Amino acid sequence: MMHSIVDRSLRTAGIAAVIAPCILLASCARRAMATIEATGTLEVVEVDIAPSIPARVVRVLVDEGAMVRAGDTLVVLSTPTQQSDVAQREARAASAGANVRELEHGARTGELRRAESDVAAAVSDAVLAAKDADRLRGLAERQIVSAQQYDAAKARAVSSAARRDGLQAALTLLREGTRPERVSGARADAAGARAALEGARATSRDLVLLAPVAGTITIRAAEPGEVITIGQPALVIAETRRQTVRVFVAQDALSRVEIGQPVHGVLDAYRDREFSGRVVAISSKAEFTPRVALTENERADLLFGVKVEFADSSGMLKAGLPITVHIDASVPAGKKAPTKP
Repeated sequence: MMHSIVDRSLRTAGIAAVIAPCILLASCARRAMATIEATGTLEVVEVDIAPSIPARVVRVLVDEGAMVRAGDTLVVLSTPTQQSDVAQREARAASAGANVRELEHGARTGELRRAESDVAAAVSDAVLAAKDADRLRGLAERQIVSAQQYDAAKARAVSSAARRDGLQAALTLLREGTRPERVSGARADAAGARAALEGARATSRDLVLLAPVAGTITIRAAEPGEVITIGQPALVIAETRRQTVRVFVAQDALSRVEIGQPVHGVLDAYRDREFSGRVVAISSKAEFTPRVALTENERADLLFGVKVEFADSSGMLKAGLPITVHIDASVPAGKKAPTKP
């Protein structure tokens, strides 16, 4: 009986000794299947600092290798007519705005009073001229005065009446104010003048080149006194905190890679340190394809480019360094991959 119990214990221990390594190997295999490993070369995003108009370089405030922050002033430019152009557009905008205000407010009290006085005087003149014409008509019929004198009196009466009517019409227009169409046209002119002024000011602001991103100056291509054209870089900034690498994944593993998936990278010289990143792009076209993919072995050589971005604040990631990327296919996009302690 004792021998039977011992035999069963030994058989159980033997089975456990066989199963435990198998379980460990299966677990390792699953982890290996969940991680996709690829190697690529680090690249840096470079930004050209160039003017939007031809201009002369006045000052360059940074040298190659300098670290800059977003918004730092890098280059100061100038054009011979920029200040005068802004001044002219300011004057035009002020004039157009004053014209709009005048039309909106209408006639002043003093202008109305003067127009009313002119109308009253014209009415008196018209009445007097009409009376003179009537008096001379009777005298002309009795041939006491000449026909020429009577005709002249009639002409003065007609002229006085026309002047009276014109002044009365002008007074009516002053009281009614400016027509809405004219006010709208003046407002449109003022808006155009303001837009032109803002354009001139924006061009003037563009003569001061600012750093759009934080990074390192890698190229200084302009010096004070030089004239640079539109789009010609004066400086080049490397956005060192955004390092990217393009690696290639086999077609059988591509289905386990998605945008936003967390990754970690390891440099050859720092195997004990991991750098966190994420997948930002996946190529839709196979690369490294043989001339004609006919055989099964040749089809297995199809690779797809995957772009990975790292956010590095340590400064250890440098453009041109090889980096081994581990894509954790078991972690969904948007989640952080576990890192080594």
